[in-house]
Amino acid sequence: MPVSGKISHVALFFSKSCLHHMEPGNNTHISKFLLVGLSEVPELQPLIFGLFLSMYLITVFGNLLIILAVSSDPHLHTPMYFFLSNLSFVDICFTSTTIPKMLQNVQIQSKVITYEGCIVQMHFYILFAGLDDILLTVMAYDRFMAICHPLHYTVTMNTQLCGWLVLVSWIISVLNSLLHSLMILRLSFCADLEIHHFFCEIQQLIQLACSDSFLNNAVLYFGSVIIGGVPLAGIIYSYSKIVASICGISSAQGQYKAFSTCASHLSVVSLFYFTCLGVYLSSADTHSSEASAIASVMYTVVTPMLNPFIYSLRNKDVKRALKRFFGMETF
Repeated sequence: MPVSGKISHVALFFSKSCLHHMEPGNNTHISKFLLVGLSEVPELQPLIFGLFLSMYLITVFGNLLIILAVSSDPHLHTPMYFFLSNLSFVDICFTSTTIPKMLQNVQIQSKVITYEGCIVQMHFYILFAGLDDILLTVMAYDRFMAICHPLHYTVTMNTQLCGWLVLVSWIISVLNSLLHSLMILRLSFCADLEIHHFFCEIQQLIQLACSDSFLNNAVLYFGSVIIGGVPLAGIIYSYSKIVASICGISSAQGQYKAFSTCASHLSVVSLFYFTCLGVYLSSADTHSSEASAIASVMYTVVTPMLNPFIYSLRNKDVKRALKRFFGMETF
């Protein structure tokens, strides 16, 4: 009996050990993560709360004004402003995936986000970030057709094509974010559950995993090239053709008029990609999660906040529509 008892205990030990290693994710016991945020200094929390609340309200209000101006003014019912209103909607959603939870945590002095909430936040963050990028490319294509092929613009950029371009952009973004979400679900997490960011950033989650994350990193880099690199190449190609067409215009007034139609979009594209590049360089050079988190504020909060100002201040049509919307004679 003693021998058989020892054997049974040994068998039980090995069976539990095997089950522990065979569980694909072993993350069913994970119920929460801790979002460290931008700073752990208590004195800075009221300042952070006030600053981000102000930027969030400006972002929502500014982009909502763009949507209302475009929808209320028949003169703005064109492909360019149709894409702009979609971009404004995406910017509102993009910012809303991260900032409200951050504000809540600062207000109640908590760092907790549930496992499910973290996955959902990461999913929608990737979705709207990718959609933002693709829509900027679609808008570059629209400017390319308007400037380089003005005679075919009305026929080519019809309502059906514009609708399809936005729909395909959504489909690509949803599939991309769904792929990354499913890849994260296969990972197991250990004791260290602190995310040194103010939202559930995918690279931070991969670094926290205690299981093999090689496939996750490969999918992440491949997706970044497809969703980030291909649209950027499309934008660069479109603007190279646009610049060539503008240079071919004989009059300076004609050149200025052609360039003014894409100046706002070019400003937004430059702001978006330069801030993304800044995040990448800060994380690569300093290897500091805090530096990366602070740099990411630029494209997650500041860029969506500035977009309405860029389009309203540099665009006479939008200013005129906003003037009509508010019933003002001057804007």
